[in-house]
Amino acid sequence: MLRKIALSLLTIATCTNLAQAKKEPKYPQAHQLTAEQAALVEKAIAREKIVVKNIQQRTPLVETYIQDMKPDEKLYQVPTGDTYMLSRVDFRKTFIDKSYAARNDHKQGFFKNSAAAITNIGKALHLYGESYSTEGFTQMMFLDPVGFDQQHYVFSYVRRDFLGSVRTWEFDVHPKVSGNGRFYGRVWIEDQDGNIVRFNGTYTESTSEDHDKEWFHFDSWRMNLQPDLWLPAAIYVEETQRTEGKKTVGLRAQTHFWGYSLNLPTHESDNVSVQVQGAVDQSEDSQDVTPLEANRDWVQQAEDNVIDRLVQAGLVAPPSDFDKTLEQIVTNLSVPSNLSFPAPIHCRIMLTSTVEATTVGNTILLSKGLIDTLPNEESIAAVVSLELAHVALGHHIDTRYAFNDRMLFPDEASFQRIKMNHTDADNAEAAKRANEYMQASMYKDRLANAGLYFAQLTDRGKALKQLNSPRLGDSMLKPDGTPWLAELAKQAPKLNPDDTTQVAALPLGSWLKTDPWDDKEHMLNAKRYAPMNARDKMPLELTAIYYKLQRFDAAPAAAPTNSSAAAAAPQSPDNDTNSGGQQPSAAAPNQQ
Repeated sequence: MLRKIALSLLTIATCTNLAQAKKEPKYPQAHQLTAEQAALVEKAIAREKIVVKNIQQRTPLVETYIQDMKPDEKLYQVPTGDTYMLSRVDFRKTFIDKSYAARNDHKQGFFKNSAAAITNIGKALHLYGESYSTEGFTQMMFLDPVGFDQQHYVFSYVRRDFLGSVRTWEFDVHPKVSGNGRFYGRVWIEDQDGNIVRFNGTYTESTSEDHDKEWFHFDSWRMNLQPDLWLPAAIYVEETQRTEGKKTVGLRAQTHFWGYSLNLPTHESDNVSVQVQGAVDQSEDSQDVTPLEANRDWVQQAEDNVIDRLVQAGLVAPPSDFDKTLEQIVTNLSVPSNLSFPAPIHCRIMLTSTVEATTVGNTILLSKGLIDTLPNEESIAAVVSLELAHVALGHHIDTRYAFNDRMLFPDEASFQRIKMNHTDADNAEAAKRANEYMQASMYKDRLANAGLYFAQLTDRGKALKQLNSPRLGDSMLKPDGTPWLAELAKQAPKLNPDDTTQVAALPLGSWLKTDPWDDKEHMLNAKRYAPMNARDKMPLELTAIYYKLQRFDAAPAAAPTNSSAAAAAPQSPDNDTNSGGQQPSAAAPNQQ
């Protein structure tokens, strides 16, 4: 009898709990908006439609880099694998992408498992369980491209806040009408014109059948790139606690946009406008040239064609002040070794986040990802010395590119049509010469610091294969995973995560920022802090994105002075432990 009573009470309690669960609201109750708040929301809804139309007129490059993470007792999380994608997206054609196809060199697994950013971004991010959705990528750029209004969403005012110098109003947003892929999170609306400049959250599923499907959380940022024009600049995705089988796994991902001012060629014949930058008037020179001079001019013509074509394709940045910083390091290496070149050595920046470098004639190309992760001036000098050795040894680009018709190809074929990587034999020869340059240079007493970078790169090379797989040039690692500059790595002390004065490599994005409109590179105007613990180091890792937003200023910036153009770069950790080993010197990046 007592057992029957107990079961009855249990049944009643269970039913009561289920009834209460059904009545419990899915979203928190929204507060009534004031007239001023409601007006700003209405303005934001109208502006969002304009933003969508503006984006549909653009053809930006879209780079997505993903790092799979696993928990680590000491470092919190460490990367276990990665994926890289680069595409040119034509939004005029319903979000059709033109993926930058890999070159035909598969020695190091170039672009392995990487596919079109639009078609397979869902698979790369596991955005939708086992049945992946291609909507994940496009929706991270937009709150809701077709249904963002007060008929479909509820808005609740939170507070006013500043994102940089831009004053914003924050609102929590949740769907009023159920639907798959509707935004749920927070938006920041700038108070001047009502543009949504940031949104942070996730998307919802429409039915109970989708309980096993997964939308990841993301933080999407926009920038004021032109007057009255805010466009997507970057997206950060993070999931730290996911379960796959019996494993707890996570991921971090960054998507960056640039090249908004570029036009997408629709036919190969459209790529006929190749302009040589920095042309020099030689009318006062002698009228004749020797065979050696003619050959050097021919190499120079191939170099000019390739550099300008890569700028046009959005793969190399236009000239910047940071180029002068790198060229000063070239001088620091050339003078002690008595190197005399018939033409000036120039340096330029590849816009990819991969860790790679190469030479094109007398131009040294270093990738943004490589520069961002180098911790000090001596490590920058080490990679510059390797490329300088290629120039000195005559390892120039194939001169078939001196014929302009070879530059007439679609942008997305750039990796396949332009071969800029060196052979293993050339890299080995250049590495030996580079070590000699470093031994003779002003950096000779700091070689151990430079070697730490290559030790760290080797340590994480197995996990971060895509980061170390070059798209245009050469990896810093050999096919067997050891560094080309192995002699420097041998001089490095043992990697010690607990030693906060030992900074072997920096996280991605530590030094440079790309202007999404015109592709120019600028130094971060940021205060530098020393790591307080092992978790602060994050070598070669992705991190969260946070922008201090500014409104577009049409007034031209003041020309930099000679002193600021050649300002200083990070120094060795043992020089200034209070600044994390990043003290200015006379020959490296301006930290402002």
